[in-house]
Amino acid sequence: MSKLRMGIIGVGGIAQGRHIPVFLELKDKVTINAVSDLNQERAQEVAEKYEIKHVFSDYKHMFKEVDAVTICTPNKFHTEIAVAALEAGVHVLCEKPMAITTEECEAMIAASKKANKVLSIAYHYRHMKQSRAAKQAILDGEVGDPLVTRVQALRRRKVPGWGVFTNKELQGGGSLIDYGCHLLDLSLWLLGDPEPVEVVGKAYNRLSKIPNQVNEWGSFDHESFEVDDHVTSYITFDNGVSLLFECSWSANIKEDKEHLSISGVNGGINVFPFELYQAKNGMLLNTDAPSIVGEDNPGIPQAENFINACLGKDELVVKPEEALKVTKIIEAIYKSSESGKKVQLTN
Repeated sequence: MSKLRMGIIGVGGIAQGRHIPVFLELKDKVTINAVSDLNQERAQEVAEKYEIKHVFSDYKHMFKEVDAVTICTPNKFHTEIAVAALEAGVHVLCEKPMAITTEECEAMIAASKKANKVLSIAYHYRHMKQSRAAKQAILDGEVGDPLVTRVQALRRRKVPGWGVFTNKELQGGGSLIDYGCHLLDLSLWLLGDPEPVEVVGKAYNRLSKIPNQVNEWGSFDHESFEVDDHVTSYITFDNGVSLLFECSWSANIKEDKEHLSISGVNGGINVFPFELYQAKNGMLLNTDAPSIVGEDNPGIPQAENFINACLGKDELVVKPEEALKVTKIIEAIYKSSESGKKVQLTN
Protein backbone atom coordinates (compact mmCIF):
# COMPACT_ATOMS: atom_id res chain seq x y z
CA MET A 1 0.00 0.00 0.00
CA SER A 2 1.65 3.23 -1.15
CA LYS A 3 -1.02 5.62 0.14
CA LEU A 4 -3.49 5.31 2.97
CA ARG A 5 -7.11 5.90 1.93
CA MET A 6 -8.72 8.00 4.66
CA GLY A 7 -12.38 8.55 5.50
CA ILE A 8 -13.66 11.39 7.68
CA ILE A 9 -16.71 10.71 9.87
CA GLY A 10 -18.22 14.00 11.03
CA VAL A 11 -17.22 17.06 9.01
CA GLY A 12 -17.69 19.80 11.62
CA GLY A 13 -15.19 22.23 13.11
CA ILE A 14 -12.46 19.82 14.22
CA ALA A 15 -12.51 17.94 10.92
CA GLN A 16 -12.22 21.06 8.78
CA GLY A 17 -10.06 22.99 11.24
CA ARG A 18 -7.43 20.32 11.86
CA HIS A 19 -7.69 16.89 10.26
CA ILE A 20 -8.70 17.59 6.66
CA PRO A 21 -6.08 20.36 6.11
CA VAL A 22 -3.38 18.15 7.61
CA PHE A 23 -4.22 15.12 5.49
CA LEU A 24 -4.29 17.32 2.40
CA GLU A 25 -0.82 18.60 3.32
CA LEU A 26 0.38 14.99 3.57
CA LYS A 27 -1.00 14.08 0.15
CA ASP A 28 2.06 11.97 -0.67
CA LYS A 29 1.15 9.62 2.17
CA VAL A 30 -2.64 9.77 2.42
CA THR A 31 -5.67 10.59 0.32
CA ILE A 32 -9.05 11.58 1.73
CA ASN A 33 -11.32 9.23 -0.17
CA ALA A 34 -14.66 9.69 1.61
CA VAL A 35 -16.68 11.75 4.09
CA SER A 36 -19.80 11.05 6.09
CA ASP A 37 -21.99 13.29 8.24
CA LEU A 38 -25.57 13.27 9.52
CA ASN A 39 -25.90 16.67 7.83
CA GLN A 40 -25.86 15.52 4.22
CA GLU A 41 -25.79 19.02 2.79
CA ARG A 42 -22.73 19.92 4.83
CA ALA A 43 -21.01 16.64 3.90
CA GLN A 44 -21.60 17.33 0.22
CA GLU A 45 -20.29 20.88 0.55
CA VAL A 46 -17.12 19.67 2.27
CA ALA A 47 -16.58 16.96 -0.34
CA GLU A 48 -16.90 19.51 -3.14
CA LYS A 49 -14.70 22.06 -1.38
CA TYR A 50 -11.84 19.61 -0.85
CA GLU A 51 -12.46 17.47 -3.95
CA ILE A 52 -13.25 14.33 -1.96
CA LYS A 53 -14.57 11.50 -4.11
CA HIS A 54 -17.22 9.77 -1.98
CA VAL A 55 -20.00 11.07 0.28
CA PHE A 56 -21.99 8.66 2.46
CA SER A 57 -25.11 9.16 4.54
CA ASP A 58 -24.32 5.98 6.50
CA TYR A 59 -20.70 5.82 7.68
CA LYS A 60 -20.77 2.00 7.51
CA HIS A 61 -21.04 2.21 3.73
CA MET A 62 -17.75 4.11 3.74
CA PHE A 63 -15.65 1.22 5.01
CA LYS A 64 -15.28 -0.52 1.65
CA GLU A 65 -13.69 2.63 0.18
CA VAL A 66 -11.12 3.38 2.91
CA ASP A 67 -8.25 1.86 4.85
CA ALA A 68 -8.68 4.14 7.88
CA VAL A 69 -11.16 6.61 9.34
CA THR A 70 -10.86 9.70 11.50
CA ILE A 71 -13.81 10.03 13.89
CA CYS A 72 -14.84 13.65 14.53
CA THR A 73 -18.30 13.16 16.04
CA PRO A 74 -19.72 14.00 19.48
CA ASN A 75 -18.17 11.84 22.21
CA LYS A 76 -21.29 9.69 22.64
CA PHE A 77 -20.74 8.06 19.25
CA HIS A 78 -16.99 7.39 19.41
CA THR A 79 -17.27 3.80 20.60
CA GLU A 80 -20.09 2.74 18.32
CA ILE A 81 -18.33 4.06 15.21
CA ALA A 82 -14.84 2.90 16.21
CA VAL A 83 -15.95 -0.65 16.95
CA ALA A 84 -17.89 -0.84 13.66
CA ALA A 85 -14.88 0.40 11.71
CA LEU A 86 -12.44 -1.95 13.41
CA GLU A 87 -14.75 -4.92 12.89
CA ALA A 88 -14.84 -3.97 9.21
CA GLY A 89 -11.03 -4.13 9.09
CA VAL A 90 -10.48 -0.37 9.09
CA HIS A 91 -7.88 1.49 11.18
CA VAL A 92 -9.20 4.23 13.50
CA LEU A 93 -7.96 7.65 14.60
CA CYS A 94 -10.56 8.94 17.06
CA GLU A 95 -10.84 12.48 18.34
CA LYS A 96 -10.37 12.98 22.06
CA PRO A 97 -11.58 11.92 24.53
CA MET A 98 -11.43 8.24 23.65
CA ALA A 99 -14.97 7.73 25.00
CA ILE A 100 -17.24 8.86 27.82
CA THR A 101 -16.78 5.75 30.01
CA THR A 102 -14.00 3.30 30.79
CA GLU A 103 -16.23 0.44 29.68
CA GLU A 104 -16.62 2.02 26.25
CA CYS A 105 -12.84 2.44 25.96
CA GLU A 106 -12.33 -1.22 26.81
CA ALA A 107 -14.76 -2.22 24.05
CA MET A 108 -12.76 -0.18 21.53
CA ILE A 109 -9.48 -1.77 22.63
CA ALA A 110 -10.97 -5.27 22.46
CA ALA A 111 -12.22 -4.62 18.92
CA SER A 112 -8.82 -3.28 17.88
CA LYS A 113 -6.99 -6.33 19.20
CA LYS A 114 -9.46 -8.77 17.66
CA ALA A 115 -9.21 -7.11 14.25
CA ASN A 116 -5.47 -6.47 14.56
CA LYS A 117 -6.02 -2.91 13.40
CA VAL A 118 -4.55 0.37 14.61
CA LEU A 119 -6.53 2.44 17.12
CA SER A 120 -5.23 5.80 18.30
CA ILE A 121 -6.71 8.87 20.00
CA ALA A 122 -6.06 12.43 18.82
CA TYR A 123 -4.34 13.80 21.93
CA HIS A 124 -2.28 16.22 19.85
CA TYR A 125 -0.64 17.96 22.82
CA ARG A 126 1.87 15.07 22.91
CA HIS A 127 3.03 16.16 19.46
CA MET A 128 3.77 19.79 20.38
CA LYS A 129 7.42 20.80 20.18
CA GLN A 130 7.53 21.79 23.85
CA SER A 131 5.99 18.48 24.91
CA ARG A 132 8.50 16.47 22.90
CA ALA A 133 11.38 18.47 24.34
CA ALA A 134 10.07 17.91 27.86
CA LYS A 135 9.69 14.18 27.23
CA GLN A 136 13.27 13.88 26.01
CA ALA A 137 14.61 15.87 28.96
CA ILE A 138 12.78 13.56 31.35
CA LEU A 139 14.08 10.46 29.53
CA ASP A 140 17.59 11.94 29.81
CA GLY A 141 17.24 12.07 33.61
CA GLU A 142 17.09 15.85 33.98
CA VAL A 143 14.11 15.61 36.36
CA GLY A 144 14.84 12.24 37.99
CA ASP A 145 12.01 10.49 39.80
CA PRO A 146 8.94 12.74 39.50
CA LEU A 147 7.18 13.77 42.69
CA VAL A 148 4.59 16.51 42.18
CA THR A 149 2.85 17.50 38.96
CA ARG A 150 0.84 20.71 38.63
CA VAL A 151 -1.66 21.27 35.83
CA GLN A 152 -3.81 24.27 35.01
CA ALA A 153 -5.93 24.42 31.85
CA LEU A 154 -7.80 27.67 32.42
CA ARG A 155 -9.74 29.89 30.07
CA ARG A 156 -11.33 33.19 31.02
CA ARG A 157 -14.97 33.32 29.97
CA LYS A 158 -14.63 31.09 26.92
CA VAL A 159 -17.47 28.57 27.06
CA PRO A 160 -17.73 27.14 23.50
CA GLY A 161 -21.24 28.31 22.64
CA TRP A 162 -21.44 26.49 19.31
CA GLY A 163 -22.13 22.85 18.46
CA VAL A 164 -22.89 20.37 21.26
CA PHE A 165 -20.16 21.27 23.76
CA THR A 166 -22.67 22.00 26.54
CA ASN A 167 -24.82 18.91 25.87
CA LYS A 168 -24.09 16.38 28.62
CA GLU A 169 -25.79 13.46 26.88
CA LEU A 170 -23.73 13.86 23.72
CA GLN A 171 -20.43 14.96 25.28
CA GLY A 172 -20.43 13.39 28.75
CA GLY A 173 -19.21 16.57 30.42
CA GLY A 174 -17.80 20.03 29.84
CA SER A 175 -14.46 21.70 30.47
CA LEU A 176 -12.86 18.56 31.90
CA ILE A 177 -13.74 16.10 29.15
CA ASP A 178 -13.26 18.70 26.39
CA TYR A 179 -10.18 20.69 27.43
CA GLY A 180 -8.70 19.34 30.64
CA CYS A 181 -8.33 15.89 29.08
CA HIS A 182 -5.47 17.17 26.88
CA LEU A 183 -3.34 18.22 29.85
CA LEU A 184 -4.22 15.07 31.79
CA ASP A 185 -3.09 12.93 28.87
CA LEU A 186 0.11 14.91 28.42
CA SER A 187 0.86 14.62 32.15
CA LEU A 188 0.50 10.85 32.15
CA TRP A 189 2.72 10.54 29.06
CA LEU A 190 5.46 12.69 30.58
CA LEU A 191 5.24 10.76 33.85
CA GLY A 192 5.76 7.45 32.06
CA ASP A 193 2.18 6.16 32.07
CA PRO A 194 1.72 5.49 35.83
CA GLU A 195 -1.39 3.81 37.21
CA PRO A 196 -3.85 6.17 38.96
CA VAL A 197 -4.88 4.78 42.36
CA GLU A 198 -6.91 7.51 44.09
CA VAL A 199 -8.87 10.53 42.88
CA VAL A 200 -10.57 13.37 44.72
CA GLY A 201 -12.44 15.82 42.53
CA LYS A 202 -14.96 18.63 42.42
CA ALA A 203 -16.88 19.83 39.37
CA TYR A 204 -18.76 23.14 39.23
CA ASN A 205 -21.23 24.71 36.83
CA ARG A 206 -22.67 27.48 38.98
CA LEU A 207 -21.11 30.35 37.06
CA SER A 208 -22.54 29.32 33.70
CA LYS A 209 -26.05 29.05 35.18
CA ILE A 210 -26.09 32.83 35.65
CA PRO A 211 -28.03 34.77 32.97
CA ASN A 212 -26.53 37.43 30.68
CA GLN A 213 -23.06 35.94 30.54
CA VAL A 214 -20.08 37.85 29.22
CA ASN A 215 -18.60 35.09 27.08
CA GLU A 216 -15.95 35.54 24.38
CA TRP A 217 -16.82 32.34 22.50
CA GLY A 218 -20.44 32.95 21.58
CA SER A 219 -23.72 32.91 23.44
CA PHE A 220 -25.18 29.84 25.15
CA ASP A 221 -28.37 29.03 27.01
CA HIS A 222 -27.65 29.37 30.74
CA GLU A 223 -30.91 27.60 31.62
CA SER A 224 -30.01 24.41 29.76
CA PHE A 225 -26.30 24.49 30.67
CA GLU A 226 -25.71 21.09 32.25
CA VAL A 227 -21.97 20.41 32.14
CA ASP A 228 -18.96 21.48 34.21
CA ASP A 229 -17.26 24.80 33.59
CA HIS A 230 -14.79 24.49 36.50
CA VAL A 231 -13.06 21.35 37.83
CA THR A 232 -10.42 20.71 40.47
CA SER A 233 -8.83 17.40 41.43
CA TYR A 234 -6.04 15.72 43.37
CA ILE A 235 -4.77 12.48 41.83
CA THR A 236 -2.23 10.00 43.18
CA PHE A 237 -0.47 7.21 41.32
CA ASP A 238 0.99 3.82 42.12
CA ASN A 239 4.57 5.18 41.99
CA GLY A 240 3.84 7.81 44.65
CA VAL A 241 3.50 10.73 42.25
CA SER A 242 0.74 13.25 42.96
CA LEU A 243 -1.02 15.53 40.47
CA LEU A 244 -2.78 18.79 41.32
CA PHE A 245 -5.24 19.51 38.53
CA GLU A 246 -7.47 22.45 37.65
CA CYS A 247 -9.37 23.28 34.49
CA SER A 248 -12.03 25.75 33.43
CA TRP A 249 -13.89 27.20 30.47
CA SER A 250 -14.93 30.34 32.30
CA ALA A 251 -12.64 31.16 35.20
CA ASN A 252 -12.73 34.63 36.71
CA ILE A 253 -9.00 35.18 36.28
CA LYS A 254 -6.88 37.88 34.63
CA GLU A 255 -6.05 35.85 31.52
CA ASP A 256 -6.04 32.33 30.11
CA LYS A 257 -3.45 30.04 31.65
CA GLU A 258 -2.05 26.74 30.41
CA HIS A 259 0.46 25.25 32.80
CA LEU A 260 2.08 21.85 33.24
CA SER A 261 5.07 21.43 35.51
CA ILE A 262 6.76 18.45 37.14
CA SER A 263 8.95 18.71 40.22
CA GLY A 264 11.28 15.74 40.62
CA VAL A 265 14.24 14.58 42.67
CA ASN A 266 16.88 15.87 40.24
CA GLY A 267 15.09 18.91 38.92
CA GLY A 268 11.88 20.48 37.75
CA ILE A 269 10.43 21.08 34.31
CA ASN A 270 7.86 23.46 32.90
CA VAL A 271 6.32 22.65 29.53
CA PHE A 272 4.60 25.89 28.40
CA PRO A 273 7.03 27.57 27.92
CA PHE A 274 9.78 24.95 28.15
CA GLU A 275 12.02 25.62 31.15
CA LEU A 276 14.24 23.42 33.29
CA TYR A 277 15.06 24.11 36.95
CA GLN A 278 17.95 22.40 38.76
CA ALA A 279 20.21 22.77 41.78
CA LYS A 280 23.79 21.62 41.18
CA ASN A 281 27.42 22.75 41.32
CA GLY A 282 26.51 25.07 44.16
CA MET A 283 23.98 26.90 42.03
CA LEU A 284 20.30 27.21 41.31
CA LEU A 285 20.05 26.90 37.53
CA ASN A 286 17.21 27.94 35.23
CA THR A 287 17.38 26.83 31.60
CA ASP A 288 15.00 27.99 28.88
CA ALA A 289 14.79 27.15 25.19
CA PRO A 290 14.70 30.16 22.86
CA SER A 291 14.29 27.76 19.95
CA ILE A 292 12.94 24.21 19.71
CA VAL A 293 13.37 22.20 16.52
CA GLY A 294 10.19 20.64 15.18
CA GLU A 295 6.88 21.14 13.42
CA ASP A 296 4.82 24.07 14.68
CA ASN A 297 1.50 22.37 13.83
CA PRO A 298 1.15 19.31 16.10
CA GLY A 299 -1.48 17.91 13.75
CA ILE A 300 1.23 17.09 11.22
CA PRO A 301 3.33 14.71 13.37
CA GLN A 302 0.12 13.28 14.83
CA ALA A 303 -1.18 12.38 11.37
CA GLU A 304 2.21 11.13 10.21
CA ASN A 305 2.52 8.86 13.21
CA PHE A 306 -0.95 7.39 12.68
CA ILE A 307 -0.40 6.89 8.94
CA ASN A 308 2.98 5.22 9.49
CA ALA A 309 1.52 2.99 12.21
CA CYS A 310 -1.23 1.87 9.83
CA LEU A 311 1.43 1.08 7.22
CA GLY A 312 3.45 -0.88 9.78
CA LYS A 313 6.31 1.62 9.73
CA ASP A 314 6.03 3.20 13.19
CA GLU A 315 4.88 2.64 16.77
CA LEU A 316 1.93 4.69 17.99
CA VAL A 317 2.73 7.71 20.14
CA VAL A 318 -0.77 7.63 21.66
CA LYS A 319 -1.69 4.06 22.51
CA PRO A 320 -5.34 3.27 23.29
CA GLU A 321 -4.48 1.71 26.66
CA GLU A 322 -2.94 5.04 27.69
CA ALA A 323 -5.95 7.03 26.50
CA LEU A 324 -8.17 4.72 28.53
CA LYS A 325 -6.42 5.88 31.72
CA VAL A 326 -7.35 9.48 30.94
CA THR A 327 -11.01 8.49 30.65
CA LYS A 328 -10.71 6.46 33.85
CA ILE A 329 -9.45 9.53 35.72
CA ILE A 330 -12.12 11.80 34.22
CA GLU A 331 -14.82 9.31 35.16
CA ALA A 332 -13.42 9.15 38.71
CA ILE A 333 -13.32 12.96 39.06
CA TYR A 334 -16.99 13.21 38.12
CA LYS A 335 -17.87 10.33 40.44
CA SER A 336 -15.95 11.88 43.33
CA SER A 337 -17.67 15.22 42.78
CA GLU A 338 -21.11 13.60 42.78
CA SER A 339 -20.48 11.48 45.86
CA GLY A 340 -18.35 13.95 47.81
CA LYS A 341 -15.89 11.12 48.49
CA LYS A 342 -12.51 10.00 47.17
CA VAL A 343 -12.53 7.29 44.51
CA GLN A 344 -10.18 4.33 44.68
CA LEU A 345 -9.11 2.91 41.33
CA THR A 346 -8.06 -0.69 40.74
CA ASN A 347 -6.76 -2.38 37.61
